Order: sequence, then structure tokens, then C-alpha cells
Amino acid sequence: MPLLDDDHFMRRSLELALLGSGRVSPNPLVGAVLVCNGEIIGEGFHHRFGGPHAEVEAIGSIADEQKLRHATLYVTLEPCAHFGKTPPCSDLIIEKGIPRVVIGCRDPYAEVSGKGVAKLMAAGVTVTEGVLEVECRKSNEAFIKSHTAGLPFVNIKLAQTLDGKIATSLGASHWITGEESRCEVHRLRSIYDAVLIGEATVRADDAHLTVRHCAGRNPLRVVLDRCLSLPSEAKIFDTEASTLLFASSLWERSPKVEQFHQQGVTVQFVDEHEGLLDLRQVLQELHKRNILSVMVEGGSRLSASFIRAGLADKITMFIAPKLFGADALSAFAPLGISMPDKAINLRFEPPHFFGFDMQLEAYIKLLAAPDNQV
Repeated sequence: MPLLDDDHFMRRSLELALLGSGRVSPNPLVGAVLVCNGEIIGEGFHHRFGGPHAEVEAIGSIADEQKLRHATLYVTLEPCAHFGKTPPCSDLIIEKGIPRVVIGCRDPYAEVSGKGVAKLMAAGVTVTEGVLEVECRKSNEAFIKSHTAGLPFVNIKLAQTLDGKIATSLGASHWITGEESRCEVHRLRSIYDAVLIGEATVRADDAHLTVRHCAGRNPLRVVLDRCLSLPSEAKIFDTEASTLLFASSLWERSPKVEQFHQQGVTVQFVDEHEGLLDLRQVLQELHKRNILSVMVEGGSRLSASFIRAGLADKITMFIAPKLFGADALSAFAPLGISMPDKAINLRFEPPHFFGFDMQLEAYIKLLAAPDNQV
């Protein structure tokens, strides 16, 4: 049997880490594997916010602790070195005598970054860093952006036809994609901290924006409604999930504010410029509320606004094998790109298929000049 390498065991740690999706935020996703003589002897992952960390779970799964003194611990993120909701994992690793630790990537959190590695090495533990680092960083892209940029990770989700249309010439869009794609959208909702939608899309779709086609938590529903013009009976203001409504500070004295509060809807005011809400302020307010990830489920105007503002990180597109024609509504028509060298550049991930539809994920590499309003 060939000797399994560090990549193999780190890949298993990543699989475990993702099992915590939708349950650990604002903590990171972390998986851990203990290996002795080439065999996995213990596993663990961070199950929920406030619960034991992955390293604690993995170590706790070992019946014979003597094996720990000959084991290697593989962990997707640098072990913590501070007291938070739980004691430092690096102290536990040292206490149990684990001689080697393999780390996927460093923790960007200032209380941890580099300190966990330094503590382990000072205690004589052999530390190997950067194993499957790209994959490990991607698994925690929202956590990393939150702690490096002070803003949530923003994913723009759209469903379109093969010719790039998100609605017919009459504005009809139900349903462009098939049931399998819609189920995947609900799974994505369950792992994002918030879903965000604009006033126009609420009027057009009157969607709940809850998780219904799979198991998982409901995200915070975020609505952008500059002048509080939406009817309070819209489905997004029901009690099935929490809703945060952003409006212009010019409307703070509107009588509708108290009406929304009585319904359990939180209203947050931000600046407006030339009749448009400041999107950066919106994201800053969400960050203050420990929202690490936002999925934008608005239409073409809202999607283009986030991209123009340089605030979008990723696009998730579900493409149906259908054609709507030239008069239909284009996905990113408001971008207004006039020359090829002004295009928004993207980096594709490998495609996936859900039923007859293709899912494409693309990371935004080069952004247009900032424009923070919508």
C-alpha cells in the first residue's frame, strides 16, 4: 500500500470542516484529523458556534491517549492561542504531547494569526504550514475577508438563460431554471449569513427568501428600500425569519418605521447619494452585526451596482438551456461597459450540473472604478 501524504489527510480535514457549513459563523470552518503510522485514528470538526473546536473534537475521539504522542494532527486552520468561548487549542495540543501539526492556512484573526504556530514551535512541536492552502483559504473565504477587509464576503446569485437573460420582455422569470437548481439555491441560502434583495425584486417576486427545499437555518433577510415604499404585508416581512430593512436616513421620521418595528422588522438607516443608498455603508453595518457572508439575490440593477462599487467577490450563475431573445432583460445590462478593455475580469471555477442546468462560479479579479451607491 502506498504511503499516504500530507495532502491526502488535509483533504479529509477539509471534508470534515465543510460539515459545519451554516452552523459555525461567525467562527471559521475547521476540520481536524489525527494520524498515527499512516492511519487515521481520530477526526473532528467545529460543529457549531460556541461549541468545541475541531482539534478538541479530534483529540477527544481518541480512546488511547498514548497514541497521541506518536501522531500527526492535520488541521485546516491554525490552532488558536487565546481564550475565547473555549480554551486555546494550541495549549491542548502541547499538553497531549502531539509531536507534529500540519496546518492548511494561518488564521487571519489578529488574536490568533501566527501566535498559535509560534506557541507550538516554542514547545518543540514540528509545524508544517501551507498544505492545500488555496483550498483551505477558499473554505473560509468569508471569515478571511471579514478579518482582513472588515466587510462581508459578497456572492451575487443569478439564474439566466443561455443568452444571458434573467426575465422575458414582459418581466416573467418563474421559472428559468429547474427544480434541482432551485434546491441548490436553498442549500446555498442555508450556509450564507444573509441574503440581500432590492425593493424592485420584492415587488416583482414577493419571495420569502427562506430555506424550504433542504435542511438548514434561515439566513438574515436584508432588504434595500430607500424610501420605505414596500408594503408591510410583503412575504419577506413575515415572521418565518429575521428581516433587516435598509432605508435612507432622510426617511427616519417616516411613520412606517414604527409599523415595521411592531412587525419585528429592524430598520437601519444609511446615507444616500443622488437618490441611491450607499452600499459600502450597508455592508459595514452588516459586518457590525457579525454577518460574514451575503448572497445577493436581486436583479440586474442591484447586481451591477455591487460590481461597479467593487464590493462583489463572486458570481454564482445558474444557466438554463433556454433562449429568451434580444428583447428580454439581460443579467448585467446596467454595467454599461463601452470598451473590451473596461470589462470586469473573472476567474471561473469548474462547472457543476443540476438537472439540465449548469452552475458556473466566477471570482471577480479586476473591478471597475468604485461607485458605492444603488
